[in-house]
Amino acid sequence: MTKLSVNINKIATLRNARGGDVPNVVQFAKDAQEFGAQGITIHPRPDERHIRYQDAYDLKSEVYTEYNIEGNPISKFVELVTSIKPTQVTLVPDATDAITSNAGWDCIKHHSFLSEIIKEFKNNGIRTSIFLDPDVRQVEAAKATGTDRIELYTENFAQQYRLENFDAVKPYADCAILADDLAMGINAGHDLSLDNIKFFKQNVPNLLEVSIGHALISESLYLGIENVINMYLARLK
Repeated sequence: MTKLSVNINKIATLRNARGGDVPNVVQFAKDAQEFGAQGITIHPRPDERHIRYQDAYDLKSEVYTEYNIEGNPISKFVELVTSIKPTQVTLVPDATDAITSNAGWDCIKHHSFLSEIIKEFKNNGIRTSIFLDPDVRQVEAAKATGTDRIELYTENFAQQYRLENFDAVKPYADCAILADDLAMGINAGHDLSLDNIKFFKQNVPNLLEVSIGHALISESLYLGIENVINMYLARLK
């Protein structure tokens, strides 16, 4: 079964919009796990516009499933991750002013940088994953960095799926097959939803984990958090 990691950034966005501590991101993470989530994902950004760096520390003792911290490995982020030592760190090349992640790494261009960062994280016992566009050349280049996993950036798939261009899943399947042949694990995330997750899971082999936040929280406004988490789990079997 593919694991579901719930990205709780949007809960922090809601909290920050009003000030105070409602909703409480730590309690939400605990509840999500109780409802069946097999992981919790956060993506702290330098401006702390949603998840704050302190949240990352507060969550450490409460995430008993898998704890995944995403972000651009600037020095402050590296210090945070090596201090907390989550289950997994996902490296994302997002600009400081990006609304959300919008591209994968060029592992050819940034080979040396990624290799050094990954070595440091692995020396601290942290599983590493690189956020990638569905390009087999980048999968091969990612392998050369020493990463444990890749996370396929699925925005284009989601856009094409809405247009009923179902062949758009093929590059993701090709990358997953190659990554598995190269002994790398396969994760995926970005714009995956209740509408498209089952199709993606059925057509992308060896999928270990999906990280879902925006869609899951939005769907939960109508259907409820516990119900939505279990709907995802059913589609990922």
